[in-house]
Amino acid sequence: MEEKLRKGIRAEKVMGRYHVTGFSDDSSNPKNGTKVNTHVASSSNTGSTILIVCLALVAIALLSFFLFKFWQKKKREEQYARLLKLFEEDDELELELGLRD
Repeated sequence: MEEKLRKGIRAEKVMGRYHVTGFSDDSSNPKNGTKVNTHVASSSNTGSTILIVCLALVAIALLSFFLFKFWQKKKREEQYARLLKLFEEDDELELELGLRD
């Protein structure tokens, strides 16, 4: 017990049992280390999953934006073609109505 006290571990007698507290370089409980490693790996996995989901959402948003702009351009071209067709001169109609000789 004196060796433990020299290493910085303090033993206290609590209700008839020794309660050991302090810091130690050697880990006598491997479960704690495993839990920490699992937690770190889990949070790393969660972080990468969140990053992938965010990148996918950004990609979908950009694709939607460009598809919308492409659709707008096509719609505008169709409307412009209809406008030109509306105001283009029809020689046959003018001849039939006698407006042109």
